[in-house]
Amino acid sequence: MWRNSTRGWGLISILIHWLSALAVLGLFALGWWMTDLTYYDAWYNLAPWWHRSVGMLLLGLTLLRVLWRLFQPTPREQGARMEIMAAYIGHLLIYALLFVVLISGYLISTANGSGISVFGLFTVPATVSGLPNQASIAGEVHWYSAWALVLLSLGHALAAFKHLLIDRNDVMRRMIDPRTSRHMS
Repeated sequence: MWRNSTRGWGLISILIHWLSALAVLGLFALGWWMTDLTYYDAWYNLAPWWHRSVGMLLLGLTLLRVLWRLFQPTPREQGARMEIMAAYIGHLLIYALLFVVLISGYLISTANGSGISVFGLFTVPATVSGLPNQASIAGEVHWYSAWALVLLSLGHALAAFKHLLIDRNDVMRRMIDPRTSRHMS
C-alpha cells in the first residue's frame, strides 16, 4: 500500500502529489496576495516568511518526489497513444516548472547573500548571490513560471476529470486510493 506498483500509485506517491498540489496553489495565492502588501501592512514581513518557508519545504519534497519516482515502478499508462505522449510531456513540464519556480524563488530570497529561514527551524544557505540584477531577473522568471505552472496544473486536473467522467477509467482513482496498487487487474 505504501509503494507503487504497475497497477497503481502507493500512499507515499499519493501523499506527495496532493501535498505538492496544495502547496503550489497555496504559494501561488499567497504570492499574488503579497504583491499588494504595503510596508505598513501587518503581513508585510510575515507573508514572505511563510512563502519562503513553505517554498523551501516544497523544494525538498519535490527532490524527494523525484528520487522516489526514480526507484519506484509507475502504473501502466491508459488511453490512446497521443494521450499517453501528452501526459508524459505534461508531467515533465510540471516537474521542470516546479524546479524553475522554486529555484527562482530561492534566487530572489538569497540575492543579498542571506540564507532562508524555514519556520525558524533551520536555514537554507545562500549558495548563489550577488549576481547582477539577481533578484529582479529571478523575480520575473518566478512570476511567469508560477503562472505557467498553475495553468499547466489546471490542464492536468482537467485531464484527470476527463479520465474520470468521460473515459470512465481509473487513472484519477489511482491517485486517490492507494489500495488500487494492490488489487487492480
